[in-house]
Amino acid sequence: MRQRFLVAVMFWVAMCVGGLLSTARAQGLQRFEFKVDGVMREALIHVPATAKSSAAPVVFIFHGHGGNMRQAARSFGIEKLWPEAICIYMQGLPTPGAITDPKGEKNGWQARVGVQGDRDLKFFDAVLARLKSDYKVDEKRIYSTGHSNGGAFTYLLWAERGDVFAAMAPSAAVFVQARQLKPKPVMHLAGDEDPLVKYQWQKTMMEAERRLNGCEPEGKPWAEQCTLYPSKGSTPVVTFIFHGGHEFKPEAPALIVRFLK
Repeated sequence: MRQRFLVAVMFWVAMCVGGLLSTARAQGLQRFEFKVDGVMREALIHVPATAKSSAAPVVFIFHGHGGNMRQAARSFGIEKLWPEAICIYMQGLPTPGAITDPKGEKNGWQARVGVQGDRDLKFFDAVLARLKSDYKVDEKRIYSTGHSNGGAFTYLLWAERGDVFAAMAPSAAVFVQARQLKPKPVMHLAGDEDPLVKYQWQKTMMEAERRLNGCEPEGKPWAEQCTLYPSKGSTPVVTFIFHGGHEFKPEAPALIVRFLK
């Protein structure tokens, strides 16, 4: 009986691991490992076939608190919309949440510089260095997007690694150190009834972005539920404000790709 039980458990584990790997392969993604300060980190990466011969744009994608790289790959699917881009779905580590999960039992990203030994900023640095070493990276077209805690980390990257990026696209997020940001094209996605990252907070954030980027006071339609605020400094702000809560809408990835392109 015990032997049969162990065999069954081993079969179940093999099926789960095989299923995850086959899912990743079906999505055209490869699992990469990176050792950062002695800790093994991982990411799912889509690499276009031409990345060794032609300079490719790069999109970093960050899941929300409690999420994971596979869930982010399913939700964003950037590589399906932009197959010519290198797309990286990063995997977070257990991290205390600013609003939920104070014990840090779920995966997430550092909220500000200096915490957790800057492990996630170092993780980003390691991944970008590997990409530049192994492939031809278009250094003028590197982008970041993410939802919730992943959106907040996109803001942190803007503040701490801003010179690397051409544009950012955070969703359902704010950044309290907004004064640290330098002008940069940005698309902000928000639900007008977000109960977690309050819409009023996000509205204030979007207003700060428009001031920072020197945008015109009046916006113009850009897509359904989207408004473009042009800037003389070529740092426009696009807002996607939908009726809903703390969610990532199915139509968001196509809008993000359109903006980044």
